[in-house]
Amino acid sequence: MPEFYPSIGEAVGAAMQRNIRLAHGSETSGSDKPLQVRYLPHPFADPYSVPGMIARLTETATPDEVAEIIEEVNGALVGALPQLTELVAVAADWTRVRLEFDDPSHNPTFETWTRLAVAHSMLLDVQEQLKIAEDGVAACPAELTDPHHHKMVNVLRTRELLSDVLDANAVAARPAGRDPETNRQRAARTTLPQAAARHTTPSASTSERPASRPQPRAPRTR
Repeated sequence: MPEFYPSIGEAVGAAMQRNIRLAHGSETSGSDKPLQVRYLPHPFADPYSVPGMIARLTETATPDEVAEIIEEVNGALVGALPQLTELVAVAADWTRVRLEFDDPSHNPTFETWTRLAVAHSMLLDVQEQLKIAEDGVAACPAELTDPHHHKMVNVLRTRELLSDVLDANAVAARPAGRDPETNRQRAARTTLPQAAARHTTPSASTSERPASRPQPRAPRTR
């Protein structure tokens, strides 16, 4: 069994399968290893992580807030989408140095490289589409429209966050003494310059800044 699982559901499922194998004698108790579940922080713990941004992107969020979230996920320096695009590019390059064309009728490695290259190209296109959509989102009306209009377009979301599935008490609570504005200012120091200028003061670490000199910032109205 792997040491970590991406979700509690998968960990529970793996544990149940393993117990069945033990009951049928196909696995000895001597090979038993303690089950470990990957730590999944609550979205409030990092509002600039992908789960954090999903949690912030509610139906009642303002157009400017949604546009900022799209800008954050698509940011050239630390945006989640550009990082994913680079990851796929590295995987394609890893496959590239293992190519060989001695047998042109049988080359599964080249087929794998082709799929990764296509995925990389599609991710680049997604980045371009999001850049255009960012301005369109900012121009959307702030008020919710009549629900009968919503039935004309299908819902696209297919999965929920762990904090949505489990009871609120079953996941980590919001860290004490830290509010969303503090998280926003902390995360903005690592984002694009234009995003940082929108949220916080120059990107000096809090440990280097005297405690008596933080510059006040007007709270965001929601």
